[in-house]
Amino acid sequence: MDFLKKLRKFDAYPKTLEDVRIQTLGGGAISIISVIIITLLFYTELINYLTPNVSEELFVDTSRSSSIQIQVDLTIPQVACDFLAFDAMDASGDQHLQISHNIYKRSLDMQGNPIEEPKKEDITIRTKNVTNSETDKETAVGNKTEPYCGSCYGARDGCCNTCEEVREAYRIKRWALDNVDTIEQCKDEKFSDKLKSAFTQGCQIYGELEVNRVSGSFHIAPGKSFSINHVHVHDVQPFSSTEFNMTHKINRLTFGASIDSETHNPLKNFKGIAKEGATMFQYHIKIVPTSYVKKDGSVISSNQYSVTKHQKSVSILSGESGMPGVFFQYELSPLMVKYTEKDRSLGHFLTNVCAIIGGVYTVAGLVDTFLYHSIKMIQKKMELGKLH
Repeated sequence: MDFLKKLRKFDAYPKTLEDVRIQTLGGGAISIISVIIITLLFYTELINYLTPNVSEELFVDTSRSSSIQIQVDLTIPQVACDFLAFDAMDASGDQHLQISHNIYKRSLDMQGNPIEEPKKEDITIRTKNVTNSETDKETAVGNKTEPYCGSCYGARDGCCNTCEEVREAYRIKRWALDNVDTIEQCKDEKFSDKLKSAFTQGCQIYGELEVNRVSGSFHIAPGKSFSINHVHVHDVQPFSSTEFNMTHKINRLTFGASIDSETHNPLKNFKGIAKEGATMFQYHIKIVPTSYVKKDGSVISSNQYSVTKHQKSVSILSGESGMPGVFFQYELSPLMVKYTEKDRSLGHFLTNVCAIIGGVYTVAGLVDTFLYHSIKMIQKKMELGKLH
């Protein structure tokens, strides 16, 4: 019993007698506000505890990946798909013309709505096959029939059976193909109709391409692309380059698998506005290899990047070199960033919860005491008639 009496002296929370307890309206209001504040702070702390803690490390990239997957989705609202080419090349010397294995084009109307199904581009030039229905394009020689051989109109010897073959022959010769309507092969392919829709339709170019893990570039530019003496050029005939408005919107541009990072897709929904014809848009991209380790131990290998944007007019009057289009140049950083997810400490969470409850309770008690005594003092002065 003596021990219990001595223990009672250590009570830091002496109990007030029931008959001297006073409850006030102010105290009730402060109590309700305190409970609301404690609840909100507790919820915030709980969300923070359930969110993994992500640590960041930086070290030299020693990965052995041989390629990079580039995901691109870009809309050009004022140039038809038939007059846009997607090309890529890298610093190792590999040059790819009309990349198409995973790149699609979809025609859009001027409001941005699709008007046909996406088409997968084909880098090969198909030779027109002769069928029985094309008897008017066959020449009888004795009892034998020879396939139709279209004229190249002086551009080269041999046959040009499609409009594209005629244009290719003219490009190699560096001749201008002024009047397409006079070309028999182009009449069959309704090339004149394509010319009419050149600037009355838009185009969405999207898909995925795999490139070597070295610095390189890719671009979207008007006209058909080809190489002359290892020089990459675009043929925009029968138009001039100033007629192509390369205003565009980048819906997506990422390198590798998706990760939770603002720098994984910094160009998302970016719009490039051409203030005049023949505008060249350049995006200089610095790629940083990234490894993301989740709590379950799985690893996502991806890339983040920073970008510097530049645009210029390449018309004859401006005196600048280049051609209209959207050009992306990228290079790899020798450093790698590693993100690692970790669980947060339960002890830290409980400590913060106790601090929230105790801190709010204490502050609320001080406020209540101050208000109670202030009101009591004012009432006492009013009773004595000293309040003026």
